[in-house]
Amino acid sequence: MERESFKSRLGFILVSAGCAIGIGNVWKFPYITGEYGGGVFVIFYLLFLFIMGAPILTMELAIGRGSRKSAVQGYKTLQPAKSHWHVHGWICLIGSIILMMYYTTVAGWMLNYAFKFATGKFDTVTDSYVTSVFNNMLNSPFEMLFFMSLTVLIGIIVCSLGLQNGIEKITKFMMLGLIFLIVILVIHSLTLSGAKEGLSFYLLPNWERAKQIGIGNVITAAMNQSFFTLSIGIASMEIFGSYMSKDNSLLSESLRISVLDTFVAIMSGLIIFPACFSYNVETSAGPSLIFIALPQIFINMPMGRIWGTLFFVFMTFASLSTVIAVFENIIASCMDNFNISRIKSSIINYIILLVTSIPCALGYNILKNVHLIKGMDILDSEDFIVSNLLLPLGTLIILGFCVTKWGWGFEKYQSEANTGLGIKIPTWMKYYFRFVLPILILIIFIQGLL
Repeated sequence: MERESFKSRLGFILVSAGCAIGIGNVWKFPYITGEYGGGVFVIFYLLFLFIMGAPILTMELAIGRGSRKSAVQGYKTLQPAKSHWHVHGWICLIGSIILMMYYTTVAGWMLNYAFKFATGKFDTVTDSYVTSVFNNMLNSPFEMLFFMSLTVLIGIIVCSLGLQNGIEKITKFMMLGLIFLIVILVIHSLTLSGAKEGLSFYLLPNWERAKQIGIGNVITAAMNQSFFTLSIGIASMEIFGSYMSKDNSLLSESLRISVLDTFVAIMSGLIIFPACFSYNVETSAGPSLIFIALPQIFINMPMGRIWGTLFFVFMTFASLSTVIAVFENIIASCMDNFNISRIKSSIINYIILLVTSIPCALGYNILKNVHLIKGMDILDSEDFIVSNLLLPLGTLIILGFCVTKWGWGFEKYQSEANTGLGIKIPTWMKYYFRFVLPILILIIFIQGLL
């Protein structure tokens, strides 16, 4: 069976960036930036993105493009005889399923809030009631299951339509829509009264704030964010390498994906901080910023229903683009490994993903007393397994495979990565990849465990 391929280069870049651009870009990046010294953090983040994230992304894409297969079969095609690198391909498949076990629930929250704002649910809500809207959603098994199931269904339907007609066409529309929405929302935020204070807090390097937290902590936080932002380590990018053409070098394409990913992350802060400073809302961490602080801002804002709807449609596009990309990795892996059609793989994985996503959707209501790892709830436990274990360890394996003589080897990887027009990977980087990069990833791994 001939390998599917992208219709256009833009399609490849938008789908790959869609995989990388997720909820973390929007709720995590602005919060961490504000907490860790504004522009100081951004400088370190960009440095690590280009010396760590982008090079490893080229490796994942190279395995895909060099083999024209998904992870397990990709390793089997490229690995030396009698070696067992392909076992990591199976771990990637399991990791992708675990990632979706909780990501579908959070993507469902975005869909739910877009619906709530669009239908006027927040029109009559007071500041004090905003928190209870979020808590009521978490406490409702029906609401949680309905929007999670809807997310799974949308993702599977898009993937079942094929690479060009489903994934590329729909993700292209969502990503262009996302970029359009983000520009509109930023322009609006910059017209608010507290825009100047918000921007200086967010983007001006504040070395005093950074010193209070500790420069070492700022650096490790920047390393973490730059590492996790590109979704590398469980072959969710590798699959798109297997569909791409050989017209452009992989470092050029990786840098384009990284720039688009960073653009969305930085622009998210330009939406959030001016709004928070204009309405005196604490720029606190994580979900509470998105589901409690921002709705409080929107309900007090002229035309808040429109701005709230646009923001959560943007968040829905960001989360759904990741869901579709990772679903494709799972569906294509099963097609390759079990030699079945796309439709059959979509149906089987629809059942698997729907059933495995149920515990997380019920983790705040029926299963709220279930604590798995270090006393964490279901969602945080599943996130810990993926983010703190599978991504850093998976990245080390991919790195070892591409740059050591026991794997594919640096020369073969370099040859694949440098095929096509664009920026090439120089031979001296072999030593950086072998001796420096593993240490940086180990720091992230050890930090995650601690």
